[in-house]
Formats: sequence, C-alpha cells, structure tokens
Amino acid sequence: MNFHLITLFPEVCKAYTDASVLGRAQKTEKGKGAKVRGKKISVNYYNPRDFTIDKHHKADDRPYGGGPGMVMKAEPILKAWEKAVGRKKGKVKTLIMSPRGATFSQQMAKELAGKYEHVVLISGRYEGIDARVKKILKADEVSVGDYVLTGGELPALTILDAVAREVPGVLGTQESLEDKRVSSGEMYTRPEMIKYRGKNHAVPAVFLSGDHKAIDTRRGDQG
Repeated sequence: MNFHLITLFPEVCKAYTDASVLGRAQKTEKGKGAKVRGKKISVNYYNPRDFTIDKHHKADDRPYGGGPGMVMKAEPILKAWEKAVGRKKGKVKTLIMSPRGATFSQQMAKELAGKYEHVVLISGRYEGIDARVKKILKADEVSVGDYVLTGGELPALTILDAVAREVPGVLGTQESLEDKRVSSGEMYTRPEMIKYRGKNHAVPAVFLSGDHKAIDTRRGDQG
C-alpha cells in the first residue's frame, strides 16, 4: 500500500514514519534462508513549497472576503497531488485533514486498507486550505477528534498508522493477535511486586493463576 503525505513539514512526519513498525514495513528484508520479504507499505512526501513559482516559494496567501490568518493556496497542493498520484494506476483515495470532517474510526482504517492502493493525506496549516482543492480532487475531509490542532500533520500520521496496521504483514504475529481483540487497560509484567514510596504494589492474583477464562473476564470488566 502506498501513502502520500502533502505537508509543509515533511521532516516532522518522516521522523515518525521511519521508526519502529512503520519503518520496518517500508524496507525489503531477508528472512530465514534466502527468502526475501518485500516492502509492505511505501510513504512518500510532497512539500507544496516545491511546487510554487515565486522566488520566495510562498504556499499561502490572504483569504478573499477578509478574515484572520492565511490560507494555503490551491495550485501548489494540486501540483503536489499530480506528482504523487496523477499518473498512477489503481484505486486512489484523497483525504484532507480538517476539524470539520467526518470522525476517523477503526472501521474507516479497515476500509481504506482494503479498498485502495494509494491514500493521499493533505495536511493543512494556518486558517486552512483553499476550498477548490477539495472540489477538484473530490477529496473527503477527515477529523481525528473534536479539537483543533496547529496543523494537519499529527492527524495525517494518526490515520497513516491506523491504516498501515491493517495491511497484511505490517504487524508481527503477536501484534496481529492484539488487533483482533479489545485492548485492556489493565496489563502487568515483571516483577510481580514493586515498591514505590514505601508502598508495595503487587500483580493481582488472578493474573498469576493461569486461569485464562478468569483473566479474560477480569480484563473485560476492567477494560
């Protein structure tokens, strides 16, 4: 699966996507013997400033009709989109990060992973993006929560991470098993007893019992 991030700050996003699970999923690795594991995902970046024509590489301007702040210009974003997927074959989905958009969900992540080969994530800044971008690209606005951030980079990374987890082979066996059940907030690991500020804190006995039915019940009650 191919992800395309249109952002004014690609270096911020790249630091995250090149690490841990997402970083490994972008690499070709040798398995046991001579077996080679191919890339599971690709992540590409496009800075609208690289598609401007003025000497200052200005990607924003004042809004028509007045109002505070600046608005990201349409043409640099459209050119970045063309560079990303304009000539690509396969199913393409374009999403604009926006607090006004539909709330992103795990079901949406599964659908994106299952239906599309290319997902374009457009990260806005300032007061937003020229509305013609959404109309021309037939893009959907998506929100990751009922709050407003300074930019669309964190929402884009959130969506990318959630969708990538649904791509076969991205997660290891144990992680894949976790994805098929509801995670519990009550989890423990070694040591069995810890002491903090003079008080002992033990792992509840049920988690040491070996009774997996009782453990699952406890986690279901406490999750």
